Amino acid sequence: MSALARHFLSEKKVVSGSDRSLTPITKSLASEGAQIFAEQSAENLSSDIGLVVYTEAMNEEHPEMAAARALKVPMVNYFEALGLAMNPYYLIAVAGTHGKTTVSAMLTDIFESVDKDPTAIIGSLRAKTQSNYRAGKSKYAIVEACEYKRDFLHLKPDILVITNLEYEHVDYYKSLEDVQDAFTSFISQVNEGGVVITDTSNINITPVIANAEAKVVNYHDFLELDLPLKQPGMHNRLNAAAAIAAAAQENISVSDAKQALSQFIGTWRRFEYKGEVNGAPVYDDYAHHPTEIRAAIDGVKELYPGKRIILTFQPHTYSRTAALFGEFAKAVGQAQEIFLLPVFAAREENQSGVSSRELAVKTLETNTNAQYVDSLAAAEAAIRKSADSETVVMVVGAGSVTALAESLTK
Repeated sequence: MSALARHFLSEKKVVSGSDRSLTPITKSLASEGAQIFAEQSAENLSSDIGLVVYTEAMNEEHPEMAAARALKVPMVNYFEALGLAMNPYYLIAVAGTHGKTTVSAMLTDIFESVDKDPTAIIGSLRAKTQSNYRAGKSKYAIVEACEYKRDFLHLKPDILVITNLEYEHVDYYKSLEDVQDAFTSFISQVNEGGVVITDTSNINITPVIANAEAKVVNYHDFLELDLPLKQPGMHNRLNAAAAIAAAAQENISVSDAKQALSQFIGTWRRFEYKGEVNGAPVYDDYAHHPTEIRAAIDGVKELYPGKRIILTFQPHTYSRTAALFGEFAKAVGQAQEIFLLPVFAAREENQSGVSSRELAVKTLETNTNAQYVDSLAAAEAAIRKSADSETVVMVVGAGSVTALAESLTK
């Protein structure tokens, strides 16, 4: 949402917005010219507003949405607005269950390095610029495309990157086949003469590309296992391969792309180094799916072989925790010491009855050093007691757990 607000500001539009609380992001938007309301209420709306853009996190009864309806102000969700803003560009959309943000940021760095001057909307802050938006003046736009509620179908890309595909967003999709159907529909929207960049050997992707009319490129053809990256892990080498493959479609040489990626320093909350506690390095990661947790742990093992890993995980949404319960237990169980925080509910009620306490019990089946902690303060106290120079601390999850990494290292 904030990146889209920045895009409208760059077009000299008058932008206002609200949030439940003021954050560094809202404060930054205010400094860039947006009018920010610290409270969400009907009074924030007026009849002279041309368009209201809302996030999927808002419900229909939200007072601002109700006010917009009463005032007959047009309303669209984030991805409808994103499509309106970005489809006129030569659009490079990055989709997939994991890695979208990193690949989008990598592509932005690559295009920037060869003076292709892209506009970019990314799902997190680039470490290089501390922004999730880049205002470009060329025909190119690089956009992160999320599959939730099939929202990415508002985009009509010229180049579509699909990093990988797994069963995710279980509060909306009924099965893996349901997710695959959404991606099949997205591929059908690639513009004539366009290209799909993906892992053609991935068994979850094979049926999705089976009837693709667009040209399909296998990004594994661009994979280099010894590529010098500042981010560890096989998943980041695959991310880099996808970015290099996409850049190659626009006549950017592999050597130029690799040079740009050698300087790539990542994005906010994607294996982000925060500092130290008791001599132990602390990493903050957005991982909220078992595959992402395993990848983050593998990255630590690559950087710090032999060190003990202390992992604090905050599950994100009850539906995901319940649907992937056993996989979560196995994934977090790869750390040597595990603290499990209460589930971050986000947009949900707990209809399944699942809990992090139950997840801790399940994890104990394979790792005897797992325990439930009921608050960030309790997790911090436990970590401070256990961390030393022979350990690495990982703070993992898509919710409020990021505050723990800040508190441990400030």
